[in-house]
Amino acid sequence: MSDSLERSTKINLLKEPIVKKLCEVLDKSSNKGWRKLGEIVSSDRRFKVSSDDMEMCSLRVLEVEGSPSLTLLRLMGERGCTTGHLMDYLQTLGNLDALQCLKPPALQILIQPQSVALICGHNLRLSCHAVGKSPVQYQWFKSREEVPNSFSPELLISPVQLKDAGFYICRVNCGDACEFSQWAQVDVLNVTMSYAPGQSYQSIDGRLKLAIHPQSQRLHVGETLQLECGAVGRPIPRYQWHRNGVPIPNATKRKLMIPQLMQDHHGRYRCEISSSTERMWTNEVDVVIDDIYAIGGDSCELFLNSLPEQLYATDKVALLIGNLSYQNHPQLKAPMVDVYDLTNLLRQLNFKVVSLLDLTESEMRNAVDEFLLLLHKGVYGLLYYAGHGYENYGNSFMVPVDAPNPYHSANCLCVQSILKLMQEKETGLNVFLLDMCRKRNVHDESTPNIVLRVTANIVFGYATCQDAEAFELSSTGFTNGVFVKFLKKRLLDDEKITVVLDRVAEDMGQFDATKGKQALEIRSSLSERRALTDPILPGDSADLVHAHSRQWAKAHELPESMSLNFDCGAQIKLGFAAEFSNVLVIYTHIVKKPEDMSFCQAHVTDFSLDLDVDPKEMNRETPEETGIYLLSSSLPQHCLYTRLSSLQKLREELVFTVCLQGTFAAMDDDHPIFWTKSVNIGKPLIARLDLHRAVRRNSCLQTCMMPHSPSQSPCHSPGPEHQHHLHHGSHQDYSRLSPQHRYLHISEHAQGAAGGCGFSCYDQLSQCDFDRTYESDGLLSSPGKLSIPIEATEDINELQAVFISSLHLQPQ
Repeated sequence: MSDSLERSTKINLLKEPIVKKLCEVLDKSSNKGWRKLGEIVSSDRRFKVSSDDMEMCSLRVLEVEGSPSLTLLRLMGERGCTTGHLMDYLQTLGNLDALQCLKPPALQILIQPQSVALICGHNLRLSCHAVGKSPVQYQWFKSREEVPNSFSPELLISPVQLKDAGFYICRVNCGDACEFSQWAQVDVLNVTMSYAPGQSYQSIDGRLKLAIHPQSQRLHVGETLQLECGAVGRPIPRYQWHRNGVPIPNATKRKLMIPQLMQDHHGRYRCEISSSTERMWTNEVDVVIDDIYAIGGDSCELFLNSLPEQLYATDKVALLIGNLSYQNHPQLKAPMVDVYDLTNLLRQLNFKVVSLLDLTESEMRNAVDEFLLLLHKGVYGLLYYAGHGYENYGNSFMVPVDAPNPYHSANCLCVQSILKLMQEKETGLNVFLLDMCRKRNVHDESTPNIVLRVTANIVFGYATCQDAEAFELSSTGFTNGVFVKFLKKRLLDDEKITVVLDRVAEDMGQFDATKGKQALEIRSSLSERRALTDPILPGDSADLVHAHSRQWAKAHELPESMSLNFDCGAQIKLGFAAEFSNVLVIYTHIVKKPEDMSFCQAHVTDFSLDLDVDPKEMNRETPEETGIYLLSSSLPQHCLYTRLSSLQKLREELVFTVCLQGTFAAMDDDHPIFWTKSVNIGKPLIARLDLHRAVRRNSCLQTCMMPHSPSQSPCHSPGPEHQHHLHHGSHQDYSRLSPQHRYLHISEHAQGAAGGCGFSCYDQLSQCDFDRTYESDGLLSSPGKLSIPIEATEDINELQAVFISSLHLQPQ
């Protein structure tokens, strides 16, 4: 990047490490620090800093880790101050240490070596590229020992041997400057006897390839169990061993070793192998532990007969829906984090998970239809929903993001109708986790009549009690709702699912922020000790499971990463990652550029209008800037990132343009030159299932809209007609409310929603001094009545006293 381009950069776009280092220098300096800098800037009419501004900066010292310099720099950035202006001010100030923070380092490593797992006999290549003000020298090390004759940016070992496994690092010198790269681990697999028929490992394209499967073993008590697996790929894969579907603590290496075996160690073992974008499993193998003193005798037979019967699932399937970006109702925050966390946990339990955000009514119905297609006899089916909802006459309704205001049952999905369809599949376990409001919708007078079979395999976990609300936790960032905050700590427990939920209920009951306001309710007909950790045994359904696995994989296949070569000599890498089943992340990385090119950047553009991508949130230098908060730590660095959500709306193959922008040192005008390439990645992830299509005339649609009678419902909860309630802090238009109305805030950080509502203002008027008048039916008497129970989720930062004074209120 040229010096003029650096000087024109707005200071509010400076990278965080630079700003942090600069603030440390200015905060610590007494006579050449932030206060003197403010005096210099105040004389410049373009970015004049007032005495009030300086007073505000000085108050930051009273805050924990508060920085007056950071506040001053932000004010200057908001007023258009560039890096060039700031460098001039620091020059006038005479603070050379601060000025040095803004100058490019004498030596900078642009490409770090990446860890890799590969097969013995193949070629090992590690890369480390750096730039400096003078020629750069390289020296590679394995652990602390120099690698002979390794003086180039790329370390090549051909062919690689088992002894070459280990940790590598590169030292880079440029004059007096010296930097070390990050460590790169090299794992070498000896798989001469482990090739699967028709499988090839001739090259590593970065994607995982399973190379070694564990083998079944029969051992005696006191012996040592050794299981091994392995995969090749870049970066090096992560490993997690499981026994009977439950992760084994601290078993995160390729080789699993358990000394001094006991009878408790018997079971079915397999290993989960993953990278930032992929996940796969080894074969599941049996480990049998024989008692050394009673083999073949009566004692052994008695012991085996006393063991509890192991229950199995023929498969495990989960549909997770989080609705947060509502068109006509208050928006939510927690569903995105809740769905993401539960997705990762359920995958550890071998569930095929479909995780979707922000679905319309037709998309939700089609998603449920696809979910039902994956079910058959003996399958464990789990549905989790977070978003707006309500409950009438014991039937729960999930509200799509395009639901009108007011909404009725015809606009929503009835959970009990979905259960009815699941029962027709003869599933082994039906679990519903509903993280939503259960208040009555007074605008829906339908009386559902859903006749369910009498089966002993149904579990409902409601985030809150009947006719009550659920809550999010208030935070400036992204946090779980109250239900998932405690659920995720217990979900992997090897216990009957109702026992797990009981413990979650106990944990929630100790949470001060919602004590007396939100309590988990469990409804179950489960007679057997079925657990989410139960192993999968397809049995006679193996072919069906395989077919369903292909159907599920179809909706979760990532596009292949690719390298694009441009006519100018530059090469970029185009990579992909999945944040949810309908959210794709695209990142671009410059792999190579011509030596005479001073600046080079690649961005993506020209996306389908179906996706409604905001150009302001595309091609950002950090994942967080484009809305990628949950996956950011798993993505490669030094890229431009773009997040594509709502892939279910994509009607055609995804075609977009990759635009390369570059400037050359020899050019006087410094204007960039552009090169473009068109890329077609087909229909990625859930887009392959065409959830945008018109709803089919069967299943979910018909059952959700059938005429009903409360006498057939599993439970009754009409609730008083006047329990219509308001919610604090939403993005809804509240012009219909009188100016005296105030919203109840819950400071510890609970707030209405996660599919839930806030506290009912109706029952709190006398205690919160709300100046409102109500009609006899409990609705507002002001110019227009609120049409539905409103659920809201804005950040709550009101006085702690308001929350504390409300703790003694009864649940709604």
